[in-house]
Amino acid sequence: MEIVEEVELCFPELLNASCKKPMRTPFETIPSYIILSSITLLTTTLNLLVIISISHFKQLHSHTNLFLLSLAVSDFFVGLLLFFQIMLIDGCWFLGDLMCTLYYLLDYAITSASVGSMVLISVDRYVAICDPMHYSTKVTEKRVQVSICLCWICSVVFQILILKDNFKQPGRYNSCSGECVVVTDYIAGFVDLVVSFIIPVTVIIVLYMRVFVVAVSQARAIRSHTASVTLQGSVKVTAKKSEMKAARTLGVVVVVFLICLCPYYFVALTDNFLNPLSAAFVICLYYFNSCLNPLIYALFYPWFRKCIKLIVTLQILQPGSSETNVL
Repeated sequence: MEIVEEVELCFPELLNASCKKPMRTPFETIPSYIILSSITLLTTTLNLLVIISISHFKQLHSHTNLFLLSLAVSDFFVGLLLFFQIMLIDGCWFLGDLMCTLYYLLDYAITSASVGSMVLISVDRYVAICDPMHYSTKVTEKRVQVSICLCWICSVVFQILILKDNFKQPGRYNSCSGECVVVTDYIAGFVDLVVSFIIPVTVIIVLYMRVFVVAVSQARAIRSHTASVTLQGSVKVTAKKSEMKAARTLGVVVVVFLICLCPYYFVALTDNFLNPLSAAFVICLYYFNSCLNPLIYALFYPWFRKCIKLIVTLQILQPGSSETNVL
């Protein structure tokens, strides 16, 4: 007598047209829920604190912080999108084919905007350290705002073009109901890899190598002249130290960013997902980067720790709190 093993379907009413839920034990699913839920909560909360801090306190309305704000917004949305990853743990997509394509569009566009924000941060630090005399004329508030808007608009438009075939007929690549799959052809995938990763990463690395070469030479010059500076000179030295500290902190952000994203793109480039565990690791590392940036700010920026205290204690609700000295 044959024993028929029960299979749980995503849509039982569709019978053979429905996807089958993967057979997983509670010991496999529960840790996944806990880890992803924790990353989601931490990512959204910490980046929301960064967004509120830079938006609310007028002392933080600098050009560099506007780029950090753009990065925090993209990281915040990455945290929100992780809710969909939690839903997919069961192996079923219940929101329809169009929402599936929109989900991937948002995911890819936000990631592209995040990479673009990193490039803008690198350019900002390059000009501030390597050409400080012309920083105020080259990096104006209007140019910063326009560059951030273009970064986001170009990211969305580019990813729409990459996924255009999926929008023509949503769900065309799904093998069963309850699956969420988008597919791009080889040329589109290669262009996406080059534009969204290889070129930006190359620009970031080249600019920061130049920044640190100049920063080291400036640090040596500051140490050699510390004893003989005038009062005016000491102010200039303090300003230079402040710029270099910002460069070092943002350098850490960039390095962590590369460490988290490179494994994912390397695996995607070589098409070498060895097993589900390694695939899950590089994807989690990819998303976890959005949680790490605010932690780096908290570690290196005293103003961020002070802002968190003012926000958590609700002191920002008091009249005139935007004028508070947080630096």
